[in-house]
Amino acid sequence: MHKMYHASVLLCAVVLSGCDAVKQTISDKPTLSDAQITKLIPKRVNNAKLWAADISDIFDELSLPKTAQNICTAIAVIDQESNFHADPSVPNLGKAALKAIDDKLEDKLGKNMASVFRNMLETRPTPKNNFIKQIKAVKTEKQLDELYREIFDYFTKTYKIAPLTNITKLSGQGIDERINPVTTLGSMQVHIDYARAHRRASMSDRDLRADLYTRYGGLYYGIHRLMVYQAHYDKPLYRFADYNSGMYSSRNAAFQQRIATLSGESLAIDGDLLLYKDGSPISKTSATETAAIALLATASKPINAQQIRSDFKKEKTRDFEKTITYRAVNDMFANKFGQEPTYAIMPKVVISGPKLSRDFDTNWFATRVNERYQTCITTAKRHQLS
Repeated sequence: MHKMYHASVLLCAVVLSGCDAVKQTISDKPTLSDAQITKLIPKRVNNAKLWAADISDIFDELSLPKTAQNICTAIAVIDQESNFHADPSVPNLGKAALKAIDDKLEDKLGKNMASVFRNMLETRPTPKNNFIKQIKAVKTEKQLDELYREIFDYFTKTYKIAPLTNITKLSGQGIDERINPVTTLGSMQVHIDYARAHRRASMSDRDLRADLYTRYGGLYYGIHRLMVYQAHYDKPLYRFADYNSGMYSSRNAAFQQRIATLSGESLAIDGDLLLYKDGSPISKTSATETAAIALLATASKPINAQQIRSDFKKEKTRDFEKTITYRAVNDMFANKFGQEPTYAIMPKVVISGPKLSRDFDTNWFATRVNERYQTCITTAKRHQLS
């Protein structure tokens, strides 16, 4: 899978003029050395040379051109997500983790087993030093992750519960992964599901988590998630938005906006065309899909609901742009308004989670990453690297 991605990125870098940061050709933009990359990393960062060396090696491994634009794209996200810490500390992490665990228990384990697990947290290994007290004391995600593994090992050993039970066989995950409160990890806060799908070597889920807490591992999966897909964005701002709300969310949000404009329906412009649960589309029809079905029934060449559903399932890929549904909506928009539709807009997604002190939105995240990107580009120009 990696090789296929790498080839497509290299093609984008050498041939396509419509991609954003990764479009730069190797011939017309300087390839930065490790020392030059070091100059672009904020001066406050400890071990900047080591971070730069890892970034450089990963760009080589993923066949990404080491231009100032591309390097600054990565640096901006790393700085936003962790300020260049492989295992960043999180305020009130323990308290947030307890809530996250409790929220998942009954859904993931069932009522009876959830009750046993809660009792264990409150009373074991000793009442005075129970697991709840230990969780509240953790400061970093790695500490929480390692403690959680200890808790789960204690749980399975003490209560004679196999790590993989009938509850979890269909998902392919053990119970420990299903209720682990740490879902985004490392210096670039990569979701564990993405890392699982793109393991850089054969390893268990536990080894994968440990890898994400290393400097190289955290950077590898983060840069892979950020850079290894093609999109015709005219500015990196939309790639930053996608990093927060999902690949192609900015493109899909613009597509949703076109459907809303043409149909007169009020739609959530969130970049998701289908409804999802645990990362997979569900059968229930979304508001966007419903509006598209009604709209495309009036097209010069009507498109049926089955075809629209099939096309919408490609929404997380570049191939969605080749579907008859995507093209038909664009044609309807161009015919009605006499202009080509906008390729991407900022998705309107609220960011919430146990590690956040309050809710934010994708625009907040992308704007702040973009400010860091612009600072990096200014530094590159000062050093004549762009």
